[in-house]
Amino acid sequence: MANGEELLWDAADKGTAFVPRLRRTAVTAVGAGLFVLVLWASAGATWAAWATAAYVLMEIAYRLWDRHRLVEIHIVVTETDGLTRLRLRQVGGRTTEHDPHHVARVLIIRDNVVDTAKLRLRLNGKLVLFGRAGRPPAVTVWRKACPRAHIQERNAWWGMPGVPD
Repeated sequence: MANGEELLWDAADKGTAFVPRLRRTAVTAVGAGLFVLVLWASAGATWAAWATAAYVLMEIAYRLWDRHRLVEIHIVVTETDGLTRLRLRQVGGRTTEHDPHHVARVLIIRDNVVDTAKLRLRLNGKLVLFGRAGRPPAVTVWRKACPRAHIQERNAWWGMPGVPD
């Protein structure tokens, strides 16, 4: 961390994990393709071919969505004009800077079972960015960094398995 930076969000997993996901998608697609060939010999297996294609398309869509998730958020004071900026780093490596006054909403969702949290950040009232799971941040730091934002913290809606809520 450079001088004058304060960490607001830090995800536990910052990697893209492209190779394991690609390997899993390829193995599943080949297995489903063999299943389609075996079924097609004896009966109509159009549904299995469509299911395989849908699975591969969903994996591609998830991969594209996951590249835009946030892994780090720093509050930075710029050296040129001394303004405070939010530096957002995404999974794909893209880094952007935004004015903290343009943050409309910060939602921190704490997990009930494990000590992790998820982040939803709304900029300019329309752009919603999702954060990968990480350690729960202090809400007071967010309130200080983004004074105009509606900052909310809540527990997840699911409970611990086997324990009544």
